[in-house]
Amino acid sequence: MFSSIRSYQGIHPQLADSVYVDSAAVIVGDITLDHDASIWPMVAARGDVNIIRIGKRSNVQDGSVLHVTRKSPANPEGNPLIIGDDVTIGHKAMLHGCTVGNRILVGMGAIILDGAIIQDDVILGAGSLVPPGKVLQSGFLYVGSPCKQVRPLTEKELAFLPQSADNYVRLKNEYLVDLQQSS
Repeated sequence: MFSSIRSYQGIHPQLADSVYVDSAAVIVGDITLDHDASIWPMVAARGDVNIIRIGKRSNVQDGSVLHVTRKSPANPEGNPLIIGDDVTIGHKAMLHGCTVGNRILVGMGAIILDGAIIQDDVILGAGSLVPPGKVLQSGFLYVGSPCKQVRPLTEKELAFLPQSADNYVRLKNEYLVDLQQSS
């Protein structure tokens, strides 16, 4: 029997209260989703060779891929995937063994590679590529492939970051109500 939430080598994803994982998403292994996080259709998240942690009120939108890098003698910690609080990951993004801070908007189709670090309060434009090991400084808009710092975020953009996450908390709550009513 296929299940969209499944263990790998005896380690099962851990879901906090009021988390939503769409039945068309697949999450496997050592993955933790904190309160009010949401995983949308066709997301593939594999915490098989390292850990994935997703913070409070963060959302991973349709078609995104989340993965990690195995620990090895050359890289003793490997590259886990750490996603902070109030993060919006746009449709079809790919995050691989990176660290994403709090109040981040990852644009649709963006790619963030091993060892990259996105500090708090950043917008990464759609289709952007963050190369391995690159650090994106807090408070800026980044775009391009490879991405470049374009300008400081406006007050309006900074205020939008937690609002974007809140929009998805409200949406996932509506989905959870629908699920409860249909069961």
